[in-house]
Parts: sequence; C-alpha cells; structure tokens
Amino acid sequence: TLFRSQDWMLQTLLSTMVGCSRTLLRKYGNFIDNLRLYAKGGTGGMWLPRLGGEGGKGGDVWVVAKEGVTLKGVKDKYPHKRFVAGVGANSSIRALKGDRGEDCFVEAPIGISITSDDGEPIGELNSVTDRILAARGGHGGSFRTNFIPSKGQTKIICLDLKLIADIGLVGFPNAGKSSLLSKVSHAKPEIANYAFTTVKPELGKIMYEDYKQVSVADLPGLIEGAHSNRGMGHKFLKHIERTKQLLFVVDVFGFQLSTKTPFRTAFETIQLLIKELELYKE
Repeated sequence: TLFRSQDWMLQTLLSTMVGCSRTLLRKYGNFIDNLRLYAKGGTGGMWLPRLGGEGGKGGDVWVVAKEGVTLKGVKDKYPHKRFVAGVGANSSIRALKGDRGEDCFVEAPIGISITSDDGEPIGELNSVTDRILAARGGHGGSFRTNFIPSKGQTKIICLDLKLIADIGLVGFPNAGKSSLLSKVSHAKPEIANYAFTTVKPELGKIMYEDYKQVSVADLPGLIEGAHSNRGMGHKFLKHIERTKQLLFVVDVFGFQLSTKTPFRTAFETIQLLIKELELYKE
C-alpha cells in the first residue's frame, strides 16, 4: 500500500510538472521577438534586340514599420516565411520599355533590427514611416547589362524585436516588477509568489489627465551571469537597449534565487544589476 501511494504521488507530481511546462510554453509561444525570413528580389525582364527595347526592372522586397503588427502575426499569416517580389515585364513591340516588377512589402513592428543571416546589420525600424530595403530586384535586359537580365538578390534576413519604452523595470526574479506595473498602468501581467513569473516582456502605459502617456516595460527577471547569456540573458537584456530610462526594482529584504545561490542584500542586488548591464554593454 505504501509503494502504491508513493507511485501515485510521483505520477501526480510528474503530470503537474508536465502541465506547468506546457502552460509556460503556450504563454511564451504567444510572444515572438525574432523571426528568420527568406527574401528574393524579382528577376529583370527580357529585352527586345531588333528594336532596342529594355526589360523592366525586377521588384524589390521592403520591410516596413507598421503599428499594431507583431512578429507572431507575421509568422501566422506567412507560415512559409518566403517573400518574393514580382518579375520585370519583357520588352515588346507594344511597350519597348517593360514595366517594373511589383514590390513586395513585409509589415513589421516598430523597434525591429534587421540583420543578414551572418549577423551583418541591414537597418532598423524606429518609427512608422521607416522602411528598409531587404532584397533588391534585378535589372532588365539592355545595352547596360550586355543584353542579359539579372536575377534579383536572394537573402535570408533576421528580424529582431527590441521593445521601445520610456521606462524599463529591471530586477531579479520575484522582485515585484509585475506588481508595480499593474498598479501604475492598465497592464494585466501575471503575478505570483514564485520566480520567473514573467516569461515575456509586458508593456503598459501610464495615462495622465492632460493626455500625456508614458510607456513602461516589465522585463523578465535577470539572474547573475545574464550578460554571458545565462538563463536566456541576451534574449531579455536586448530589450533594455531601446528603453529611455531604467528603473531598478529591488526587494528591501534582499534576494536569493535558490538555496544553492548566495543571499544578496538590497544594496548588493543593485550592485549586481549595474554590473550585469555594464558587462552586457561591453
């Protein structure tokens, strides 16, 4: 009877742990802060040799900033993550100069950094009017191209989202960042009495009577060694780069992540947070 009871308790514990893991995965799965896309510019059109016609230029692929767009929305709308611009029209008797191929536009959230697959910076989208050329279309066939149309550029690009906020709440796990955000804004972050409650950045706005707004970002809790990417440190720290001011949230009674880690006083906690940010910047 004792063994059966122990087996039952073990099975219950395992099923609870699996359920919690699935719940955490679903929560984090609703927020995507990086996306890898295939972009291909259109091929140029053929020229008409006997009349000296010129083929149309291939279309370009642009990444355009737009409010209300999320990377998860882009991924859901375009599951294949392929963006190909239109081919330039061939030269003909009716139109010696072929029409330009249709451009392809990829809508992305504000705060995106765009890099090539090997990490080379391409550009950033910091406001609604911004747009970045991701893949250029090829030239149409003409005398300048030795009568041969060129293919458009083919690139793998990476969209990396960094939150833009007026104030970023920074602290170790379970310091009270989510509680503070829920009190000063209309945001509804999850609040619980255990570490790593916040698994994705939460953004709230403080509204004033004169209609001014201040955006506040609750960033997931850091741990010692976050600057060296411990505990997905870089994934969380990168959002600090787009925050105008940082507000440290510290438990006045000190902090201890687990029984295996040392206890830190409030003053030591502030020193460690500053150290992590300085080392990450380096």
